[in-house]
Amino acid sequence: MTEKEQETRRFRTLFISDVHLGSKAAKTDYLLDFLRVTDAETIILVGDIIDGWRLKRSWYWPQSCNDVVQKLLRKARKGSRIIYIPGNHDEFMRDFPGVHFGGIEVAQRHMHEAADSRKYLVLHGDEFDVVVRNARLLAYLGDWAYDTAIVINIGLAAIRRRLGMPYWSFSAWAKLQVKHAVNFIGEFQRVVADEARREKADGVICGHIHHAVIEDIGGIRYINTGDWVESCTAIAEHHDGTMELITWRELSGAPVVHEDTTEVEVMMARALSQQAA
Repeated sequence: MTEKEQETRRFRTLFISDVHLGSKAAKTDYLLDFLRVTDAETIILVGDIIDGWRLKRSWYWPQSCNDVVQKLLRKARKGSRIIYIPGNHDEFMRDFPGVHFGGIEVAQRHMHEAADSRKYLVLHGDEFDVVVRNARLLAYLGDWAYDTAIVINIGLAAIRRRLGMPYWSFSAWAKLQVKHAVNFIGEFQRVVADEARREKADGVICGHIHHAVIEDIGGIRYINTGDWVESCTAIAEHHDGTMELITWRELSGAPVVHEDTTEVEVMMARALSQQAA
């Protein structure tokens, strides 16, 4: 899709996280299209924009990664305020709080005041992930397992295309099932919401777990931006303060396919639950 095919949607604020530039799984082309047809007064990058973990293992930085960085720098030059909150995969950026890189300012966390006067604590969220915080080796192993799931996903997608079946992300589904099996997502959301409450905020905006959602948790508005590896989602604040979860598939006009995978899900969930126990 080109800029001429769709008018630019303008927002007060855009929140984007978990792009993982440097990973072969990063959907840089989709993100570039998204950045071409959207604009905002403020763009907040909510961590894991660059995947330093994978770049340390093997260097992978195609032109599309440069294009994403250049697009963001161009938006900064044109007047958008861009705030970069590092995550665990780009934690090297945490050594530069308050520093500006080409108009992009680095911050550990940020208190965002929306147009409706609600205050949102913005952070990546990895500091509340017990695995990342207390067992780095286990976190790296989990990252390797996720890479493996991505490889399986590529093969599965090719087979499904040949059979005329719609796209379905095995890696996203498997990750979600494992996290449900150990009750991780619910606990993560609760702890992050508690942190917002301690900071006297009305809500929290985070990334990290690649699970996009907007919901209320104990009176706190919990918002997760999702990712640009599988779901390709972002959070947009309209000029009246309304928060919207944007899915690139819907924004681009591509059909959203929902298929019945209940039987497969039950079998996989049972196996993954036993493995996690």
